[in-house]
Order: sequence, then C-alpha cells, then structure tokens
Amino acid sequence: MRFVATFVLFFSFMMFGCWKNNTGDLEDISYVPNPVDIEVPEGFPVMPIPSSNPITAEGVELGRRLFYDELLSEDFSMSCSSCHLPVGSFTDNEAVSKGIDGIAGKRSSMSLLNIGYADNGLFWDGRSTTLEEQALVPVEDPIELHTSWPTVVERVKQHQTYPELFRKAFGIKDRDEISKELVAKALAQFQRTLVSSGNAKYDRWIRNEAEFTDEEFLGYVLFFDLDPNVKDAECGHCHNAPLFNTDDYFNNGIEPIENLSDFPDRGRAEVTGDEFDAGRFRAPTLRNITLTGPYMHDGRFQTLEEVVDHYNSGGHFQANKDPLIRPLQLLNHEKEALISFIHTLTDSTFIETPQFQDPN
Repeated sequence: MRFVATFVLFFSFMMFGCWKNNTGDLEDISYVPNPVDIEVPEGFPVMPIPSSNPITAEGVELGRRLFYDELLSEDFSMSCSSCHLPVGSFTDNEAVSKGIDGIAGKRSSMSLLNIGYADNGLFWDGRSTTLEEQALVPVEDPIELHTSWPTVVERVKQHQTYPELFRKAFGIKDRDEISKELVAKALAQFQRTLVSSGNAKYDRWIRNEAEFTDEEFLGYVLFFDLDPNVKDAECGHCHNAPLFNTDDYFNNGIEPIENLSDFPDRGRAEVTGDEFDAGRFRAPTLRNITLTGPYMHDGRFQTLEEVVDHYNSGGHFQANKDPLIRPLQLLNHEKEALISFIHTLTDSTFIETPQFQDPN
C-alpha cells in the first residue's frame, strides 16, 4: 500500500510538473492581432478608444466569450449577460437586478448600447471612470457575481481554450500572465463594439430614407423644442442627439422628500461626497428605451406613459432638482406624440446582431 501511495504521489508530481513546464508553450501560437475600426452610424462622433487597449478582432472575440461565461461567478450560475441581455438592449428588464444568491440590488441594470461613448463615469452614480475599471467591479460584488478575482483568474488559466485566446488577443507568452486586468480589457473591447446599427426609424428619417407620421413629427418637435408655437417637452437637454444622452447626472425629482439627506439612494453623492449631488443619477440613452423597461434607476415606472406623466407633472421639489424639470402642461395627444417619437429610436437590428450574441 505504501508503494502504491508513493507511486500515485510521484505520478501526480510528474503530471503537475509537466503541466507547469508546458505553460510557456503559448509562444508557439501565432500572435498577429487584427485591428478593428468600429463602424458607427452617420452623424455619430468618433468613439474614444484608450491607447492602452486598442480594439482587435481577437480581443473582441475573447471579450464576448468572457461576457457570456458563467465561470465569472462563484457558483458558475451567472455571467455578465445575466443582467445585460441582447433582447433587452443589454439590460435584464427587471426593476432591480439580482445576483447569484438571489439577493436584489438597489438599482436597475443599465443598457450597454453605445456604452463606449461614456467618458464621464459609468454605473448610475459614475463610480468607475472607464470600461476597464467598471469590468472589475461585478465579479467581487457580494450581491452580483460574488466571487474573487484570484479565483476567476485561476479558472481562466486552467481553461481548455482561454490561454490560447489570451495569447492571440494580448500576446502573452505564458498562461501565468493572464490577469484580471487583461480580462477587463477584453470585456471592455467587446462592449465598445455594442454600437447602434443606424437602422432605427429616426436614423433612416435623418438620412431621408423614411418618413415620420404626423404624430411622430409632432413628438420630434416637442422633444427638441423646434417650434415656438409648440410646447417644449424639455427632453433634448438631457437626451440630446445623436446618442440621446448627455453623459451627465441629474436629479429629476422622482423622490417625495424634503431634505437632501433623506434620499433613500444618494446616487452621485456616494461618489463625490457632495451633498448637492444627492439623488443625481446618470441620464440613460433613450435609444432602445422601449426595450429596457422598467424605468429609472430603481425601476419604479413600468411604462413610458408613467415616465412622461412624471415629467409632465414637474416632479417633486428638492433643492438640487434640475430646473428643466417643471410642469409641462402637455395634453394627452402631445404626450402620445412624444412617446411615438421615442419609439422611432428603437433599433431592433442592434439586438439581433450575430456578433453580439452568446457564442456558445
């Protein structure tokens, strides 16, 4: 029995030693990254790409696989895509998202559509400055994927195909060079490709390839305040074209409170420490907003009709409520026209793009 045990121990040592000695074999795999130029619709700005993480076909494909891989969670039950599904324009259509333990967070998942343009912070409160930094957060969040980066990195190192894909994407020579920073870079590359297709009715109308109905055109005029004889719905200030957001944070008066210290979720103030930022949240894009309900940072409104009714009312007063949130006095047909225009921002081509889907 002692001989058998010694043999098994010796065999295991030899096998482990061989595996360790083979880690450098990644150098035998060709590293010829193919740069990717992100195609954007006509009229879109140039997307800012960090020089430290240029986009390549290999990096994007690796990022897509990681985005949909449940090994990023403690119990292999959830991935990034669990809260960011293509069908919901990369949201989960829940009021607030739940993690692997079934515990609900306090905020809704934000759409990743055109997320590569965000350069004034990410998350509802802007606590991460880059996509690379943001990608590091959910893995170790105790409510979300609830694991640790050392655990995830070790899983990736021992994976059947990931070391080769990291070699092709980043030129590593040894699987031990795989790190959480490289995982985050790959995820960020994939997310920067999640750009509007340019096939929404609004985009086609801008290119004179489609016609608005009278109702949609009235909504367009209301939205952007284009006619002094038509009411201003005050939408375009926080949701300006072509991205239909302004990459900024606002208090839109949804909380019936009296003092800034009473906000149940302090929002931007949790990051800046400035009491006047309490209740301010990132304004989401209105592109594909018809697909991302329920609405607001906590999913309190189920429909766009409820959202428009809120803004039409002027919201609740707080000292830092945005001054453009005021009673609008829109009539029913004007509210309906506004919603009709918002529907022209729906981009079904985007959510069906094969390159954005689960590769498994």
